[in-house]
Amino acid sequence: MIRRNGVNNQVSPLFMLRLLLSLALLHAAVGFAEAPPQPPAVMNAKVYAPGLRVAEYWVSEKLDGVRGRWDGAQLWTRGGHVITPPDWYTAGWPRVPMDGELWTGRGDFERVSGIVRRHPPDDADWRDVQFRVFDLPEHGGPFDARVQAMRALLAPLNLPWLQPVRQFRVADEAKLMQHLDAVVRGGGEGLMLHHGQARYRAGRSDDLLKLKPHDDAEARVIGYRPGRGKYTGQMGALEVETPEGIRFALGSGFSDAQRADPPPVGTWVTYRYNGLTDKGIPRFARFLRVREGWTPPE
Repeated sequence: MIRRNGVNNQVSPLFMLRLLLSLALLHAAVGFAEAPPQPPAVMNAKVYAPGLRVAEYWVSEKLDGVRGRWDGAQLWTRGGHVITPPDWYTAGWPRVPMDGELWTGRGDFERVSGIVRRHPPDDADWRDVQFRVFDLPEHGGPFDARVQAMRALLAPLNLPWLQPVRQFRVADEAKLMQHLDAVVRGGGEGLMLHHGQARYRAGRSDDLLKLKPHDDAEARVIGYRPGRGKYTGQMGALEVETPEGIRFALGSGFSDAQRADPPPVGTWVTYRYNGLTDKGIPRFARFLRVREGWTPPE
């Protein structure tokens, strides 16, 4: 028990253990972390910028779920981990690689993340999970053709949990922003834009863009800052590092339970922010969630 300014503060044993470990391993956190498996080569989105020729792109809702890659026989996470749904879930799926999102609904990321990670799988929970397909990595044609191919491939199967993401066109940026507003008001995250003539290629390019009302990104936990005041004895902030090597403190957006039992060193977390400083540090960064199974794209 710690007493400060006349207030008793119960020290969280889990936090203190993780704090001590982080202090010992701070400079070697990456080296001691378990080596991740080889992730599949996937297409990743850049951030939308105004002035684009919107009519050349297909538009879809950005689903807040767990990205999945079907290789024709097995489901994988973006980070290269095997996903093990019940046998019935993938029975009858085409032997064609598919890129998609495991999704249970808007604002339900924590639940679907837990379902996907649970082993053995919970049969009842998986009945609420949809695999929304948004691309065919090995099709070879432009996205215009891949949209039609996804529809033709999945419609005859008549599986409610295996469906293509709805893809549509808009005439201009004004219409695009109207759709964004409608999705966000309904509890959605934002929109994705995919150029109609784009071939599937791993990495980031202007062929695939995300449009959201705020910025977010991922960083890896490398240590902790002890809390003060009402947070004495708990985590005050996470010390994190971005894939580009930028280090900063992430101190807001946490529940009391998360401060008492913070994400372990080596965990990837998602944070929201409002632009960058001249040194590339995120402004007003706030914790959003743990990003299970996430690895930095190439």
